[in-house]
Amino acid sequence: MTEGEIIELYNKRDERAVKETQNAYGKYCETIARNILGDEQEVRECVNDALLKAWENIPPERPRSLSAYLAVITRNEALLRYRRESAQKRGKGSVALVLDDFAELIPSGADVEKTAEQREIVAEINRYLAKLSENNRAVFILRFFCFEEIGDIALRLGLSKKDVSATLYRTKKQIKKHLIEEGYV
Repeated sequence: MTEGEIIELYNKRDERAVKETQNAYGKYCETIARNILGDEQEVRECVNDALLKAWENIPPERPRSLSAYLAVITRNEALLRYRRESAQKRGKGSVALVLDDFAELIPSGADVEKTAEQREIVAEINRYLAKLSENNRAVFILRFFCFEEIGDIALRLGLSKKDVSATLYRTKKQIKKHLIEEGYV
């Protein structure tokens, strides 16, 4: 079933939409959740919650890309679960390291979680990413949106780990410089 046909099922409030979404995008959503959570039970619950949110929100929302829409819902749900769990444990797992790494992009003095500029900063980063080569953009998104390990990104894109690390380093440095130049200090 095509993405458009699945969205049409949601619009008609046909419960088959959830089953077809699970069939078409379940593994994709599980991968995103697994990269953040690790625990298979948590992954399944996260994906189920993401599918429920899609059911509750389509309509009125009309996603241009169902796969991207589901990725955002799944990622956000997984991050909420991760934060809840890490608040209890106060551990430093690989997700925390990625989040810390991403936090380096924001110029000093800006607290991304508390500032009203958060959406503007994210929009500016997205505009900057749109200017990058497809490969560099993919490396950045796979690391900081999908939370993939550097080795997995290298395998997926046919690069060496060193190339992926160097690309991430250069891209973060360029984005940080761009944000400073644009006045997000």
